[in-house]
Formats: sequence, structure tokens, C-alpha cells
Amino acid sequence: MKIHLQYGTTGLDVKVPGNNVRVIEPTFVPGLPDEAAAFAQIAAAPMGGKPLASLVGSNDRVAVVIPDGTRPLPSDRLLPWLFAQLPQVADKNIVIINGTGSHRENTQDELLKMVGAEVLRRYRVVNHNAHDPQTLALAGKGPDGRAVYMNRQYVEADRRIVMGFIEPHFMAGFSGGYKGIFPAVADIDTIMHYHRAQVIGDARSTWGRLQDNPTQDQIRAYGSILPLDFLFNVTLNRKRQVTRFFCGDPLVAHEAGCAFAKSTAMVACDHKYPIVLTSNSGFPLDQNLYQTVKGMSAAAQIVETGGLILAAARCNDGFPEHGNFREFLTKHASAQAILDTINTPGFSKFDQWQAQVFALIAINAKIGVYSEMDANDLAAAHIEAVSDLSERISQELKTRGQDTPIAVLPEGPMTIPYLRNS
Repeated sequence: MKIHLQYGTTGLDVKVPGNNVRVIEPTFVPGLPDEAAAFAQIAAAPMGGKPLASLVGSNDRVAVVIPDGTRPLPSDRLLPWLFAQLPQVADKNIVIINGTGSHRENTQDELLKMVGAEVLRRYRVVNHNAHDPQTLALAGKGPDGRAVYMNRQYVEADRRIVMGFIEPHFMAGFSGGYKGIFPAVADIDTIMHYHRAQVIGDARSTWGRLQDNPTQDQIRAYGSILPLDFLFNVTLNRKRQVTRFFCGDPLVAHEAGCAFAKSTAMVACDHKYPIVLTSNSGFPLDQNLYQTVKGMSAAAQIVETGGLILAAARCNDGFPEHGNFREFLTKHASAQAILDTINTPGFSKFDQWQAQVFALIAINAKIGVYSEMDANDLAAAHIEAVSDLSERISQELKTRGQDTPIAVLPEGPMTIPYLRNS
């Protein structure tokens, strides 16, 4: 069976051998015929809130938060539609904050592609830096009394708007909503607390679970410390077309969007699979191994204990080199050793959350990755480097048999399989 995987910007065709192959994809929802008109309509009559134009005064300082360059939101299309609804606001009173969270800042070339030349020329666009106290200001206190700092431009704004897209998320249940604020514009100390081992390791911090999810609970508690005036969320199809707008009140609109995403992106399975082939949904999510953990996690939901997960992700940015993810994976003798370190009482280190999720997957299944990374680097990270996905599956079938069930996730974490009776 020839299957097209989302990989980089061009995709990857793979001939999947075997007699028992199931392709698991989200329900394809066509893009809206007129995206701009659809946004104008919901901006005038949003979900659970007042019309966007009525929320913002002519002298208000407006902060608009967008996702960083690892997210596929078409901000270059959406931002002009947003600003068209705010003609009363002068350009100089608007700041666009690139919500990097703990990720690296995006370059000017990347920002140009993200927001478009006209937006970059007309408005201030700033990278959030969670590590720089000079760019942060006290936002308030969390439910546990913890002082929370956020991007100064966001804190000092009179009106706040967040943009994002909704899809299942491997920790938070779903992306979107207040996640565009927290951890996107928070300080590194609060982000570290949010990503602590006991929360990440909680079975309720998982795909598709919105209620009673300790990760999502924190997102909402910390993200709502300051008033969020307008949520601008969308759902997307594989062509990066907008399929629905979910805009207005942060909770009302987000929950409606999550219900829609669950109905289209989550697929029930009757059993686990010995072999699961996944992508990481292509660019921009498959730029590094850190993000590729999401595709691995999607596959892990239905892989048998001792099974094989194969991930196709370009990883042209490596581990990446910044942060501690590489060190976690390569400086430990095994996946269990990674978990032992992270679960040590009092231990706390940047990037431990992604290493923890990886290790939880790796102790249950073998992992192979087809990418642009060096084979020795992958081997040092307890990952098999795969140069030919078809051949690697054929090798596995020689041991397991040609009728061995194989699951394929061409869009990676854009589709989340789950066991029907779990």
C-alpha cells in the first residue's frame, strides 16, 4: 500500500508492506469557502461574548499573542482580518507578541513568513523571552499563591487578544484557549512549575481530555490571571485551510472548538497494533526531535507493549541544539534512567517534560525515526535511525508474520487514535 505521509514541506511517499494495514486519518473537513467573511461574521457575533469592535477603544493599547514558528497557524492570513475589525485603533497602539513559551525566539526571516511582510512593516512584533526578567512584569498570583510573571507588553496592555488553533494535545488534552497565553507568555520559573514531573506523569494529562486534566487545569488557572478579552481560535485541515472559527469568550469558544476537534480528529480502535507508522504532521511541527515526541505519543496510544513505533519527521533542526532535551536523551543509559532522574525528589531542569514523555513511550516500545538527523546522534538518544521505512517494516514482518496488523498515521498528531473500550 502506497501512503503519503506529512513530512517537511513536500511530504513523503512510503510503500507499506504487509497484508493487514489500517490507515488512520482525521475526518477531512473542507476549508471554509470564504474565510475572511466567516471571521467577520463571528467577530460581530462571537461565542459567549460581545462583538470584537465594541471591546476595544480607540486609545486602548492592544496586545495580540500568536503561536510561535513551531505551530502551523496561518497568522499571515488571520492577522489582517483581525485588524480590519479594529479600524479605530492606531497601528502604534498594537503589539504582536510571538508566544514562544520556553522555545527559542524566531528570527526576522521566520517572523516574516509567519505574519507576512505588510503586518511586519506596520506593527511592532516582539518575541517573548521567558528567561529575561527585564521583558517580564508581575501578572498576579496563581491559585497556589505563586507569583506569576508574563511578557511586559501583555501585562501592560489595556486589551488582550490571543490567536491559536485547536487540536488534540498530548498533555493538555487540547491546544488552543488559554494555552495561547500560558505557558506562551509566562516566565520560565512558572513554566517549570507547570511542567513538573508529577503533573506530566499523571495519566489524566493526556490527549483529548479537557475536564479533570491537571495540565489543562493549570493552563486555565494561570492563563486567566489577567483578563483575556477575545479568543481567536480556528481548526485547520491538512491543507492548512480554516475549517471553523471559534471566537469570543475564552472558555465558551474553546470548549466548542474542542468538541468539534474531538469529533473530527480522534479515531476509535478496537485493539492495539504491533507496528505503528506515524509522521509528525510535516512542517512546521517536524523541524526537530523535541516536537517529534508528539507524533510518537500519538502512535503510543495504540502500540502494543514491545511493539515498534516508526516516526517520519524531517528534524532539520536536530534535537534541537538549544535547551536540555539532547542532554537528557544522550546522557542517560536508558529510558528508565531518564525517568529515574526526573522523578528524583527536588529535581527540576528545563526541558525535562518532553524527555519524560519520550521516556514513558520508550520503556514500552521500540522507536525508530526516519529523518535528516545523524544516525549516531539518534543511537545515542536510544532511537533507531531508519533509512528506509518500507524495508524496516519488511524486516519486522519477517519476524512477526505478513499478517501482522499495522497502523499508519499519515498526519501524525493531527489524528489521535484511542482504544474504544479504554
